[in-house]
Amino acid sequence: MKPQDIVAGKTSLWIFGYGSLVWKPDFKYKRREVGHIQGYKRRFWHGDNFHRGNDKLPGRVVTLIEDDDASTWGVAFEVTGSQVEESLKYLNVRETVCGGYITKMVDFFPEGENQSPVQALVYIATAANPLYLGPASPEEIGVQIAVCTGKTGHNLEYLLQLAKFMRSSCPHVEDHHLFSIEAAALTMASYLLAAQ
Repeated sequence: MKPQDIVAGKTSLWIFGYGSLVWKPDFKYKRREVGHIQGYKRRFWHGDNFHRGNDKLPGRVVTLIEDDDASTWGVAFEVTGSQVEESLKYLNVRETVCGGYITKMVDFFPEGENQSPVQALVYIATAANPLYLGPASPEEIGVQIAVCTGKTGHNLEYLLQLAKFMRSSCPHVEDHHLFSIEAAALTMASYLLAAQ
């Protein structure tokens, strides 16, 4: 289902980001909230041949994998009025056309006491996508990220910005998958730098 169909007629919408959107939304919004969704884990299992890689060397970016026992932390942005249409138009190109993501509505739980969950739109890449790379060891993923670059920038920047967000905005959350890949990518990047 297209995001426009999900939100037809709505004057307010929450959009949940768990990858580059947490630090680089690039659309106007009314407010942002740090929080989480349940039933999904974040994984660097999706290939990127546009933003953070190319056809020969696809980068790795995050998607969500269903897991009843998991939760994923990120940022939800509330867009209102004309921002709804503008943000969806922009994200349709960034996430769907170039990224290969589909959309779903999920419950987003803002951080803090006495906060009620809200319905939020989320972009997810599935195994049916031709760019989907699937699981690999943190070392394999880290090496791939360390050597890839695309039209938006280096794949390593994507990884480091996401890790920085998690440490600064969600210090109580231990994201082993993310941090083990970060360590492997930094080791490889240091090796490549020393070899120059």
